[in-house]
Amino acid sequence: MRVAAVSAHFGRDVEPCLAKIEAITADARARGVDLLVFPDATIGGYLGGFGAVGATGMPPAFPADDPVFDRLAAAAGPTVVCLSWRESDGGRFFNSAVCLTGDGVLGRHRKVHQPVGEVAAYAAGDRFTAFDTPVGRLGMLVDYDKTFPEAARTLAGDGAQLLACLSAWPASLTDRAPLLSQDRQSRLFDLYDCARAAENQVVVVSANQTGTMGRLRFLGQSKVVGPGGDVLARTWAKAGLACADLDVAAEVSRSRLNLSHLRERRPEAYA
Repeated sequence: MRVAAVSAHFGRDVEPCLAKIEAITADARARGVDLLVFPDATIGGYLGGFGAVGATGMPPAFPADDPVFDRLAAAAGPTVVCLSWRESDGGRFFNSAVCLTGDGVLGRHRKVHQPVGEVAAYAAGDRFTAFDTPVGRLGMLVDYDKTFPEAARTLAGDGAQLLACLSAWPASLTDRAPLLSQDRQSRLFDLYDCARAAENQVVVVSANQTGTMGRLRFLGQSKVVGPGGDVLARTWAKAGLACADLDVAAEVSRSRLNLSHLRERRPEAYA
């Protein structure tokens, strides 16, 4: 199958975001992509900083059953598409991801782990659950979720062979580097992608925003990582599509042939 991670910028205006999603999806479908993962905050953009809301305002919010998702499902067609938005539900707001095709919604996730600056904008989700898709069993992580090994491990333990990581991951605000490639957050972003893939022996499809929003400058660096922690495709800091062709089930099975990290765990020793 062909899997792909998107690097692109998504701003506050909803209609341009939807048009960009449709255009990128159409291009991916034409290129034979079976799984397409968009960045976090695909509809309406991310926060403009981790303090006061400032000039960027809050991202627009939609309920999970908003008609906008029917439009995006139609654009997806047979392609499995993962994307993210600010979800409104009963007076609370979540940083949420949805996985869909033209047949409807396959799975959902609400971001669980929050940096302190997000608390005013989002409530926290409370679970990690894998689900079946036409490309295999899949789990989703949003942004900071992938910093925590337990999140990816829970999804792998639930049978996920693919992890879709949707991020709006910025460069450091406290220790800016002259080049994004030299930024400490750039190093961590790549490290987490490769570590989560290797320690769980799964395929990671990691998408990230580019450009800026308020004080935040996003890293890009979308990539596909194999179950050995090897980067199979990447975009670096620019907008684009990181595509890789692989047999996910075969690659995962081969990586676990001699050493199976999930099977060889010793939970009784982990205090």
